[in-house]
Amino acid sequence: MTDKTLGEQELDQLLKATVRLNARVLGLVLGLLFGLITFVATNWLIIKGGEVNKAGEVVVGPHLALLSQYFIGYTVTFVGSLIGFGYSFLLGMLTGWLISSIYNRIAHVRD
Repeated sequence: MTDKTLGEQELDQLLKATVRLNARVLGLVLGLLFGLITFVATNWLIIKGGEVNKAGEVVVGPHLALLSQYFIGYTVTFVGSLIGFGYSFLLGMLTGWLISSIYNRIAHVRD
């Protein structure tokens, strides 16, 4: 007997609905989270101000400025925080989509 009873079918549907991750929602949430973290961190350093180096130049956020190696156009400025938000949002969207896709495939959850 391979036929499932009505109760077993409903239970399977319920499990699939609760176990499945929505790629769009997780991507949006992680995108906003990554973007806001970059935006807030950059503006926090701008408000905090920089330190004077040995050459007498004011350096603001030298470690965060390393993001410019990956995010073209990013600087530790207000405009840079907007650019960083965009890049981080896209990175978060991709990360959320990948996590949910891999999870759903491993969990054998189908639409």
